[in-house]
This record gives sequence, structure tokens and C-alpha cells, in this order.
Amino acid sequence: MSVPAQPSRLPLDPPGGRRALAVWAIGVSVYFVAVIFRTSLGVAGLDAADRFRVNASALATFSILQLLVYAGMQIPVGLMVDRLGTKRVLTLGALLFTVGQLGFALAPSYGTALAARALLGCGDAMTFISVLRLGTRWFPARRGPLMAQLAGLVGMAGNLVSTLVLAPVLHGVGWVPAFAGSSAAGLVVLVPLVLFLRDHPEGHAPPPVARAAGGGFVRRQIAESWREPGTRLGLWVHFTTQFPAMVFLLLWGMPFLVEAQGLSRTTAGGLMTLIVVANMGFGLLYGQLVGRRQAARIPLALGTVAVTAALWGAVLAYPGERAPMWLLTALCVVLGTCGPASMIGFDFARPANPAERQGTASGITNMGGFLASMTTLLAVGVLLDATGDDYRIAFSSVFFLEVLGITQILRLRPAALARERLPLAAAPGPDLDAGPDPVTPARART
Repeated sequence: MSVPAQPSRLPLDPPGGRRALAVWAIGVSVYFVAVIFRTSLGVAGLDAADRFRVNASALATFSILQLLVYAGMQIPVGLMVDRLGTKRVLTLGALLFTVGQLGFALAPSYGTALAARALLGCGDAMTFISVLRLGTRWFPARRGPLMAQLAGLVGMAGNLVSTLVLAPVLHGVGWVPAFAGSSAAGLVVLVPLVLFLRDHPEGHAPPPVARAAGGGFVRRQIAESWREPGTRLGLWVHFTTQFPAMVFLLLWGMPFLVEAQGLSRTTAGGLMTLIVVANMGFGLLYGQLVGRRQAARIPLALGTVAVTAALWGAVLAYPGERAPMWLLTALCVVLGTCGPASMIGFDFARPANPAERQGTASGITNMGGFLASMTTLLAVGVLLDATGDDYRIAFSSVFFLEVLGITQILRLRPAALARERLPLAAAPGPDLDAGPDPVTPARART
């Protein structure tokens, strides 16, 4: 039986500065393009249904397969980042999602298009965990929550590009030119990635980690990460907070607003844009709040879930045939809080794991929201087909997953917070990536 490796520490807190910002910008630009490709189907759902002659369930399969691959890749990608480094993983991811987007543009059949979305999901899966690692390797630990929220904000900017740029281009020039042209963005970000990105500053290389032969390293990484209550709590926070907005933006928001609420595509696109803009604003707010006061993590997460559920309930239960514009606008603003709230999950997983497990723990956490999104995408599609496009019944599936997630958060919260208060000698503590002080447990400081 292998002996668990002792938690390792970086020799000094990373310095940050202009060079760190430049390197981080290269990495986050790759994530930006990945999100454009990921969300491109959200503005093209109705066009895809016509192009491939499929019903709601088959249309949902595009996004479900993409998210299934994404979620399934999170732990392998975390292990790859821990073992191979950020640059190699990001480079492979950029190549894969670029080929996937181009393949989706040229796909002659539904099956070929599915394969292209799967390839895109595989490349997309390699980006966000890599960007999180760049943030912890290049910036002081006190900047950790803010850099994570900024990465999410840049990702939402990619969603904004899909809504404001790709949608009108698609309707103006057609399917193949729009999607094939967008794939060139992958090549644009690949060049500086290969030439200039570095995994860490000089003098801040992580210490070597003793690895068991064969599959021992993989099993140990996963088992020790999962053993930490903070990792599991992070997964369930991510699971519960992210998926309502993801499902809306990724596929079902545009059909719901156009077909069920009778809005024009232009008006519906404006509401989708509002979600993205709200997400960016709330991302900065949540990052500052969590960075300054760790005790705000659980109230922010649960408060976001509660308000989201309340607005969804109000829209679905509205007595008229269609909800008023002010209520739909309020829903879209609240959906903008879901992404920033999901980032709080990483602030539970990060201090619970040492430097050599950060990628694996982030991968486990990142699985949560995408598993919930995949499940809800499928449920909505199946219920729409079964009920004759009754969106009220279909979207009610959101509440079941929120109840499940809240239950798990409340169950794991005491153990995770108690673990964070233990002295570092008694529990695997945060490396310098995870807190501004290598002596005091990071989350005991509020």
C-alpha cells in the first residue's frame, strides 16, 4: 500500500504583476474561444433542428453529448494538468475544440454533427481547469477568488460574442460560413499559446511529487481528493448553482422565449444577452465578497439558489398564457448570478487539497454543474416531446435538482468547515496557492 504524499508547498507566494497578467491573458483567451464554441449551439438551436431535421429530444442530444464528454473528462483533465502541466493540456484542448467546431460546420448528417460536438466538448473540457491552475501559479493567493471569478467573467464574454456576433452572422451568411469562419478563432489563440505561455514563474516550480507505479498515482489522486469534505462540498455547490443558467443559455432559452413566450428572436436575444451581462457584473461582486470574507460563501451559494428557484417558479406559475416582460427580465438578471455562485465551489476544494492535487480536485468540482446541466437538458427535451411542448412542465425539472443539491450542501457543510479549521499538521492543508498565509488555515480567516 502506498503512503500518501505529504502536502507540498510552493516556496514563495507567486509575485503577480504584468508578466503574470500577460501569461494569464493568453490562457484565458483560449477559454474565451472555447466558450464561444460551446455556446454557439444556444443561438443556433432552431437552425440546427431545421438543418438536421430533428425533434426536441434529438436536438438536446447535441448539448447532452457535449456536456457528457465535458463532465467525463474533468477528472482525467485534472490528472493531466497535475502531471503534464498547463501548457500541454491547453494546447491539446485548443486543437481539439477547433477541429470540433470546423467539423460541426461541415457535418453532412446528424451523426457526423454529434461526433463533432463530442470532439468540441473534449477540447473545451481541457480549458477551464488549466486557466484556474494558471491563476494559482502566477498570482498571490489572496487574489485566488477574484482571478477565478475573472476567468468565469471572460468565459461569459465568450457567450456574449455568441449571442451578439455569431447569431446575426449565422442568419446573414448561413450555417457553413458562420461556423467554419468562427473556427479560425481557435487558430488565432493557438499561436501565442504555443510561443509565449509558461506554466509558472521562474523559481516557483512545484516540488516533485513521488508517484506510485502503474495506476497507483491516479487512484491515489482521485481517492485523496474525494476524501476531503471540501472537495465534495465544492462539487455540490457547483452542481446546484450553475445548471439553471447553463441549460437556458446552452440550448433551451431561445426556444422557450420564442415559442412559449411569443417573443421575437431579436427580443429573445436581448434577454439572453442580459444574462451574460448580469453574470459579468455579479462575477466581480461575488469575487470581491468571497475574497474579503470567506464566511459569505455558503450564504451566497444558497441565496443564489433560493432566488433563482423563486423567479423560475414565478415565471412558470404565472396565471396568464405568457409571463410579462418585467418578470422575464428579472429572471434573466437572476440567472446571471448562477455562474458566479458556481465558482464558489472551487473556494471549498482549493484549500482542502495540496498543490499536487489541485487539478484533480478542480476537475471533480467542475463536474458538478455540468452533470446537473446534462441531466436537465435531457429531462427538458424528453418532457417537451412527451407533453406537446409544454414548457411549464418541462422546466419544472429544475426544482428537483435544486432540492437534491441543497440537501447535499447542508449535509457536507459542517464537516467541510470543521476540516478547514484544523491545524495544518492535523489535516491536509492548503498550499500557498490556496491561502495568503501558510500557517493559519485559509478558511478560518473571515
